[in-house]
Amino acid sequence: MALTKVIGNGLGTLGDGTANDTKIVFNGNAQDYHIGLDDSADTLVIGKGSALGTTTSMSFEENGIITKPLQPSFLARKSSNLSNFAHGADITVDYDTEIFDQNADYNNSNYTFTAPVTGKYHLNARVRLTYMDTGAGYYYLQIITSNRGYINIISPKFSTDPQFFSLVVSETVEMDASDTAYCIVYQEASGTGGQTDIQGGSTFGGYLVC
Repeated sequence: MALTKVIGNGLGTLGDGTANDTKIVFNGNAQDYHIGLDDSADTLVIGKGSALGTTTSMSFEENGIITKPLQPSFLARKSSNLSNFAHGADITVDYDTEIFDQNADYNNSNYTFTAPVTGKYHLNARVRLTYMDTGAGYYYLQIITSNRGYINIISPKFSTDPQFFSLVVSETVEMDASDTAYCIVYQEASGTGGQTDIQGGSTFGGYLVC
């Protein structure tokens, strides 16, 4: 690696113009970080550790596109139907199949997202209901976080029982590190004699905004 010092204006140049990776390493007490040019990919990368391209936090490619490979981001889906779910009780929606989970923050065994850092997160949940009963006082879908709940509620006063109906919640929420988020569905019990199902393919996802 060549370092050229331009005298007088404080600027410097790293590299000699040949096809070589070039980096600066910040040698910390507990942790090192690097900024460098991945010359084979024509990208500028910022990451953890002393080795270029290891644990990349941010990558700037030649067309100006910025990616964040470790930024929390997930999408999970419900793989099968839940038939005739219980009335008058909160039902946790079992989004059991991960479509992607960029930072491994979603647990598909307890259907819970755990915030790795304090920040603002955008969360989206969708359930598709079949055989919604007009005799119920209301249905709701709710995203439950450690701080509060975010709800979409409907009173199904249709002329006939709708065969398909989707409830959606989409919110930007405040979460502290280790706060959790999961989803529940509720069907009010009065006057409901029919079956309501939660369909497979319903989804729950989110990402760190800032």
